[in-house]
Amino acid sequence: MTPRDTYLLKSTRKLPLPRPPVWMMRQAGRYMRAYRELRERYPSFRQRSETPELAIEISLQPFRAFAPDGVILFSDILTPLPGMGIDFDIVESRGPIIDPPIRTAEQIRQLHPLEPAVSLPFIGQILRTLRAEIGDRATLLGFVGAPWTLAAYVVEGQSSRDYTVIKSLAYHEPQVLHQLLGFFAEQIATYVIYQIEQGAEVVQIFDSWAGQLSPLDYRTFVLPYQQKLVQKVKAVHPETPLILYIYGSGAILELMAQSGVDVISLDWTVEMGAARRRLGDLCVQGNLDPGVLFGPPALIRERVKEIIQQAGPVGHIMNLGHGVLATTPEDHVRVFFETVKQTNWFDD
Repeated sequence: MTPRDTYLLKSTRKLPLPRPPVWMMRQAGRYMRAYRELRERYPSFRQRSETPELAIEISLQPFRAFAPDGVILFSDILTPLPGMGIDFDIVESRGPIIDPPIRTAEQIRQLHPLEPAVSLPFIGQILRTLRAEIGDRATLLGFVGAPWTLAAYVVEGQSSRDYTVIKSLAYHEPQVLHQLLGFFAEQIATYVIYQIEQGAEVVQIFDSWAGQLSPLDYRTFVLPYQQKLVQKVKAVHPETPLILYIYGSGAILELMAQSGVDVISLDWTVEMGAARRRLGDLCVQGNLDPGVLFGPPALIRERVKEIIQQAGPVGHIMNLGHGVLATTPEDHVRVFFETVKQTNWFDD
């Protein structure tokens, strides 16, 4: 599809803007009554995310409600796994389950390359339809999981608090883990390219669990595979912005910047001004604490304006991160969006 000059894309190109573009990561969240009602009718997460008409509706619910500058594909980072030979399920009370987990070189050799058009045609249909639905009113974002985080899930077999299984593999059989990480870097690059060719104008890479590693282990097991992924995508689509998000990334921002992505997504534990100084002129995304939405509207407005002022008018995308809970007041989410949109950086 033809590249456009939407408001969010202007920010990734570091053009001065009167306010930052705004969207939210968990854009179709449990805080929305419309989503909860749909979930009651379709309790399976995989059904909701892999059935085009459901995923399209869920993706558009917050767009209709809040008119953000970005609309992100409703999916899951594990969605491409079956196309590689790794089945999974998502249990409502437990999260993702991979059984059997992948822990040996022989299991890795049995995996096969991802062919998104064959195993993930619904993703293409969702993206194409969303692109047509939002028109020029917003930017369409795709997203994928990064190699380390995907490896953490498939090696652990489920979500983890301490990641002892994958860390044990890293320290006892690093060659096996490197084999798995290299495989994922290749396949996820293919998946990103597919999303772009189906209409995604920006792709966010979630390396959610990489923040659990020391800087040394990040340089060993994370950064090389982030770089490989980015390089393969940029060789085909050099103009498509890529965003990297890691939860708990305050200690590794400079390492994240070495990945080659266009935008570093901050979580709320990093003050915007400090992140700006550490990252130089690199475009940033972030970083309101979703917990602030439980405060009064006046506090929400104050915190939003503080972040915008610290970020400045160039290369900043305002975002509300993970952690938006089912009990988050929906009208307070609206205050967040309205505050960003009503702020004129040049007038403050």
